[in-house]
Amino acid sequence: MIKRTITQALEGHLTEKEMTILIGPRQVGKTYLMKYLEGKLKAKGEKTLFLNLDIDDHRPFFDSQGQLISYIELQVGKEKAYVFIDEIQRKENAELFLKGIADMNLPYKFIISGSGSLELKAKISESMAGRKRMFSIDPISLKEFINFRTEYRYEDRLGEFFALEKDKTQRFLEEYMVFGGYPQVILSDTVWKKQSAMEEIYKSYIEQDIKKLLNIEKEEAFTNLLKVIASQIGSLVNTTELSSTIGIADKTVQHYLWYLEKTFIIKKVSPYYRNVRKEISKSPVYYFYDIGLRNFLLGLFGLPRIPQPLSGHLFENLIFNMLREQFDMSPTQIHFWRTRDRAEVDFILVTGLEAVPLEAKHKRMSKLEMPRSFRSFLRKYKPKKAYLIHLGDKQEAVIDKTKIYVLPFHALLEQSKLK
Repeated sequence: MIKRTITQALEGHLTEKEMTILIGPRQVGKTYLMKYLEGKLKAKGEKTLFLNLDIDDHRPFFDSQGQLISYIELQVGKEKAYVFIDEIQRKENAELFLKGIADMNLPYKFIISGSGSLELKAKISESMAGRKRMFSIDPISLKEFINFRTEYRYEDRLGEFFALEKDKTQRFLEEYMVFGGYPQVILSDTVWKKQSAMEEIYKSYIEQDIKKLLNIEKEEAFTNLLKVIASQIGSLVNTTELSSTIGIADKTVQHYLWYLEKTFIIKKVSPYYRNVRKEISKSPVYYFYDIGLRNFLLGLFGLPRIPQPLSGHLFENLIFNMLREQFDMSPTQIHFWRTRDRAEVDFILVTGLEAVPLEAKHKRMSKLEMPRSFRSFLRKYKPKKAYLIHLGDKQEAVIDKTKIYVLPFHALLEQSKLK
């Protein structure tokens, strides 16, 4: 099986009174993680109960809070026990239902999961302050993928592996950039099986989250919008232009983009401005949580190698996901930079008043190559440090008092934080 780095944090939270809530895209392994936690608890002799709202026989227990509690008491008694509830988004007004249970001060520890965040992240955060902790479960990361593909032989010394096995490192990167991080896809042993797995994942998303949960009827328009976004990751998104291209109202485009964010398919990134009003009003860019899904939408899934310039955009998306993982639950925000004269920097890492530029280059730079736009940002904002991420080796330089770190992409995996 594929080890998940979040497992340790989930196990640690089992001792807390708060509800443990797992949210994330469909089929990224939330149920597997819950079954894993249940197995660990059973091995210690703890009482557990596992309920799933996708199972018809379990749904009647959720008709009311009283009925659920009565059923739990029947199965595990009135003393300490661990109750797992899978696919909570199936319950209407899930946030109020869970808040009521949390307020009962019961002897049970609840571990809950939901695909998408429409009924979870958006509302539970407002109504359950102090009663829950939410854990975002993403697709398998590049680091988790490499550890799996190397059978965990270098788990604690990946830096040595990257230094000595450069060809393998590059092959793993290319494989991940084609197929992405859905567990079912990674575990499939042929390209055809991977393709079938991704088709099923997307079909399940459309049928369960889009049609059923969100009541979206214009499936074709929704899919077309997703394909257009996939074709321009990292590029400015104008909803008026999208409306004209797809043939649906501007307001509908905005709703669909919101749905895609709340179901963990795409992530919006806003531009960097010292003036917050400008940041909010300007066009954003979007990246995919899983680059394999992005390739699937564009008919690139399963290719031996993604050609340029598409591979450059994919690499940029990959670096964004690595940064997002690194700075999750931290004060650092990720933005991008664009100017009217088309100067641009892929990412600006903003912590307080400090803004650090980072550019992703899907090529091996034998010597420092400073993009003109990158220099423009350095001249305008004079940051103390800046980063160029590429396929080659580490380099350092100083330009106008800014320390430039040129790092191989795997440096983001080797260290918990950038310098």
